[in-house]
Parts: sequence; C-alpha cells; structure tokens
Amino acid sequence: MASNPPGACCASGFKHEGTPVGETKNVNGTEIYISYPKGNSSPEKAVIILSDILGIYVNAQLLADEFAGNGYLTILPDLFRGDALKLSDLESGKADLPSWLPNHSSAVVDPVVEASIKYLRQDLGIKRIGAVGYCFGGKYVCRFLKPGKADAGYTAHPSFVTDEELAAIEGPLSISAAETDSIFTTPLRHKSEEILIKTGNPWQINLYSGVSHGYAVRADLNDKYQKFAKEQAFCQAVNWFNQHL
Repeated sequence: MASNPPGACCASGFKHEGTPVGETKNVNGTEIYISYPKGNSSPEKAVIILSDILGIYVNAQLLADEFAGNGYLTILPDLFRGDALKLSDLESGKADLPSWLPNHSSAVVDPVVEASIKYLRQDLGIKRIGAVGYCFGGKYVCRFLKPGKADAGYTAHPSFVTDEELAAIEGPLSISAAETDSIFTTPLRHKSEEILIKTGNPWQINLYSGVSHGYAVRADLNDKYQKFAKEQAFCQAVNWFNQHL
C-alpha cells in the first residue's frame, strides 16, 4: 500500500480555538459546511475538504474558512453521515476505531464525495475543483483525482491509500508528510515517489520534521514547531492550487 490503514495516531490531536464563519446546509441528504470567499459572489474555483475520521468539527471548519480566505469557495461534506468519531471519545477510549472503519468503506464514502462534486459543478457552477484530504480523506483525493471530478489534489499524512489508487491519479498531486508517521512511513513515502513518477503527473512531497501524523489538522498550536509545520502545510496546499487550478 502507498499508505497504511488508520491507526492509534489517528486518534490523537488538539482541538483548535476559533469561531467558524461559514454555514451548514443539507444538500440532498448530506450535511455540508460551506465557506464563501469574500467579495466573490460567483467563484469558478472551489476546494472540497475530505476530512479525517472526525468529520465536520471546528478544526476542519477553520481550515475551510482559511481556504475561502484565499479565494476558494470551500465545502466540507459529512463523509460519515452523522457517524463521525469524536476526539474526546477517542482520547477517553470510548470509541472503537476497528469496529467503526468497516462501516465507512469506499462503497459508502464514494457516493458522498461524488454527490458533493456534482453539487459544486452542477448547482454552484464551479469549473475547477481542488480536493484536499487529511488522513482518512487522502484516500479519496486519489480516488477522485480524475477528469470531471477533482482537477488537482492535496493530501496531508494520507492513510488507507492503495498502490493502485495512487497509480491511477490523473492530475497534479501534492503531499505533506510527517517525520514521525506509522501510517505514511518513510518506506511507503519513497514507494509513493516511485509510483508518482510513473504517473507522469506533476507531483510534490514535502516532509516536515518534528511533527507526527495528523499535524496538518490537529497540531498543538502552543508548540511553535507544530504550529509552523501546520501553517506551512496549509501554504503548500494553497500554492499548489494557485498553480494548478
């Protein structure tokens, strides 16, 4: 595999402080958080955030607001249809990740991503889409990096990506990796480089020292090294989309 299945490191992290400025809508049965770019009532470019196992929560919403602040209409669909895990339950040991994961396979998640992209293109008139995936969501960036779906992709510390999924991408892909990561390990990162070269698409892998899996969305912002890496990973995504969308 290009990255291993989610593990214990997926169940750790910090809740960030802030007040999301977007709105939540129910679109054809799926809850979607939407953040709008200021001063652009009809944007032609958008970002879809494919979340980690915590779904729509404040950290992801604030990231959506940041992408919107950089000019991209941004949506964050509920990939888990109300069944996202809670950070507090993971930290207290109440959540059972091995039992939860089989209920959220590609057969279940793919239709949500498909419908969300359709909403962007057909209902909102979006012409170019950048897909962002954190941890769990990285798999779906690769699965939907295809003509007519996502035009460019970015993922931070991806999990559950197969070699075949990575090899099948049909657009530019940027990856943020952590120095310490039992899921996107050093050997798997190097293997991913070999696969990406063969795809013939533009690609990028940036490695951040002093951080572990999940830092791009659940970093401890009181730690200056984690805060720097999170901010740089976000800039990496924005710069990638500015270049390829």
